[in-house]
Amino acid sequence: QVQPVESGGGLVQAGGSLRLSCAASGYTFSMYAIGWFRQPPGQEREFVAGISWNGGSTYYADSVKGRFTISRDNAKNTVYLQMNSLKPEDTAVYYCAASSRSYYRPGDYDYWGQGTQVTVSS
Repeated sequence: QVQPVESGGGLVQAGGSLRLSCAASGYTFSMYAIGWFRQPPGQEREFVAGISWNGGSTYYADSVKGRFTISRDNAKNTVYLQMNSLKPEDTAVYYCAASSRSYYRPGDYDYWGQGTQVTVSS
């Protein structure tokens, strides 16, 4: 069973940094592309970043380009989202998801974690 598990959320001041982790549970992690999505209160879910199965290709939304970095360590079955220069508008529940197809099409992500809250104070 494919089950991503997120960790690393919390409260941070604007301009600060956080690193989110997405760990594998119950599946061959290196076979899947991994993506990060976020959903601010009262808004639709946004595809933030994606990484191919081997880490060779990445996707970033324009809203986070240059501030967020997605990476993976298949030996540790973990994908990271390093978030720098955080802004209050980055406040959201962040979800990790797995895709057996592309890393760049949000509709290809089939397996979802429970989410972790990120709050950026001004």
